[in-house]
Amino acid sequence: MWPLDPSQKEVLTFAIRCRILTLTLQVLTRLLGSSTPIVYWFPAYLLQSQEPLLRSVDTVPEKFAENSPPGQKTPRNCILKLLYNWKACSPVTRCILGYFLTYWLLGLLLHCNFLPWT
Repeated sequence: MWPLDPSQKEVLTFAIRCRILTLTLQVLTRLLGSSTPIVYWFPAYLLQSQEPLLRSVDTVPEKFAENSPPGQKTPRNCILKLLYNWKACSPVTRCILGYFLTYWLLGLLLHCNFLPWT
């Protein structure tokens, strides 16, 4: 079962260690991402403190109706409101939304192709 050549044993040992490390990292990132709310609290805090569009949602709801696509109702979800008003968002909001959208899209594409994605 085990190869007799020492270099093949080293390659096999290296491959096994890489696989264990990969599995450990995937499990740890999934565990931290699903059970640690700090990862989501910080971007939420930044969005609430840095984004003027979110502060004006309750006071001026008509502001979102002006910039939404024609013939479409104004969404009640704050994230959709920010996406509809992408150009009016602050740079911090664009970075946060861009990160989460990219992470979601890459995870969707890689998972569907049976590639490792955490």
